[in-house]
Amino acid sequence: MANTILHITNGNNLTEYLRELDFTEDILTWQEMLCEGPTITDIDSEVFFELRSEFLKTNYDIEVDTVELQKELSKLDNVENYSEINLWFEYDLFCHINLLGVISLLHQKEIDKPLYLICSGRVEGEKSLKALTELSPEQLNAHYKNRILLTPKDIDLAIALWRTYCGKDHNILKPYIVTNSSFKYMSNCLKAHLKRFPHQKSGLNVLEDNILRLLRDNPIKSVHHLLGYSLNYQGYYGFGDLQLQRIIKKLSIFFDETENGLKLNRKGHEALLRQYNFASEVKNNMVYGGVERLEYQFSVEKNKLIKTIMNVN
Repeated sequence: MANTILHITNGNNLTEYLRELDFTEDILTWQEMLCEGPTITDIDSEVFFELRSEFLKTNYDIEVDTVELQKELSKLDNVENYSEINLWFEYDLFCHINLLGVISLLHQKEIDKPLYLICSGRVEGEKSLKALTELSPEQLNAHYKNRILLTPKDIDLAIALWRTYCGKDHNILKPYIVTNSSFKYMSNCLKAHLKRFPHQKSGLNVLEDNILRLLRDNPIKSVHHLLGYSLNYQGYYGFGDLQLQRIIKKLSIFFDETENGLKLNRKGHEALLRQYNFASEVKNNMVYGGVERLEYQFSVEKNKLIKTIMNVN
């Protein structure tokens, strides 16, 4: 008998975990990081995959295995036998942008199957937010049992958010922060995304500012040690080693490395005091969907993105 369920997971670790727990149905492993780099709305296109392959190679020296990628995505070419599709994505920005992309891809392929969301985050009895791979087998099976059927309104919201993310004005995301939906953590992720743009005064975003505060407030022995702290205390971003290593390297102008460990230098303290805008020195011109990071700054007073002065028309 043909499998009647398709699972879509956000990475190999979760796919392997599900297999260990005897999930025997088909699994499509989504291996992307759409929260960084350029994107276009039409995911089901050669242009999209060329754009992403170039970005991953240039910024992270990742060679996309085109054959393996197409093999995974081919699972969406014959979905007639599936009764439902389960989307396994976590509470953070990394996963949520990927989730928006996957739902949009299913829409572009005109796949009309019940979509269920299995999303981790807050777990009863646990102090910190949990990734799906951090759940016990009992907890994971409970999440699956209580999976949420996405409504047409939920799906329309995801498609609208993806189009906006791929667009030029990310302030359009703001009204969606208070939109009710089955995406329990979407509001947190949208707030976190807007604060990825440089602070109007310091030129650092929330994540960069937090890394410098970790360095100021803790005895950090090495860059690797700082990476560990950054991974554990990043809130709703969900970034991996490669992404945070890149950010820390950009921040190296703010600290000195000695035999006793890492210490903030004068420039680092000035950045935390927001005495000077360091955006041009950090040179972190990452692209977020359809927008270059340095095109905008986040204004706390206005609670919105504003055009960087040099980019004001």
